[in-house]
Amino acid sequence: MQILRYEDLPQGGFAGLLERQFVTDFRVFGARKKPLAANGIGNFVYLADASFQPHGETGMHPHREIDVISVMVDGRVQHEGSLENGQNLEAGMVQVQRAGAEGFTHNEINPDESVNHMIQLWVLPDEAGQPAGYRVYSPKIGDRMKVYGGPKVDKNPGQAEHFDSKTLIDVAMVNSGQTVEQDGEFMAYITRGSGIANGREVGSQTLIRDTGLEFKANSETQMILIYTGQQ
Repeated sequence: MQILRYEDLPQGGFAGLLERQFVTDFRVFGARKKPLAANGIGNFVYLADASFQPHGETGMHPHREIDVISVMVDGRVQHEGSLENGQNLEAGMVQVQRAGAEGFTHNEINPDESVNHMIQLWVLPDEAGQPAGYRVYSPKIGDRMKVYGGPKVDKNPGQAEHFDSKTLIDVAMVNSGQTVEQDGEFMAYITRGSGIANGREVGSQTLIRDTGLEFKANSETQMILIYTGQQ
């Protein structure tokens, strides 16, 4: 099992946030790939663990032909932009934006006096030229929820519960003693909490990669799982 910890990576950031980049896939970043960061799996190409400073913001910026998944860990983010302007994200919520061919612009803002904590992931779409779109999910404590991926829905794709992709992302919000299992190749990021993964103790802000997962939580844990298939 491969393990990459927060303290293994250099501190970076821009505008009003600090971040450490765990995944910068060579297919997107090329020579700009961070040397200590991992490559992704499937079409998953980027993962950053970010903390916005009090009232910090990214500034308005564009995305095109990329799917952007934001997982709130602590605090809040106010979202401005061409998709769902004014949406607020609270701790535990997940925002998924499909840029598609038309693209979108957005700004992410910490409205509070305290530092917040958000994980952002990027996935390349299976097909170029799709329309832009927006989804929000609220995983519940004790559950594992799919937030991205699955078969393409040809009829009324805008009404699909999830954006289609052969790369899938779940968010598990598990209590102490609960287990999470996954078959096949996967990557998982523990945003908070701790547990035993395939016989090894792992803590918060840790990326793991292996073939097959058996995880038992030692405390309340939020975990992001990335894997491939049409499930």
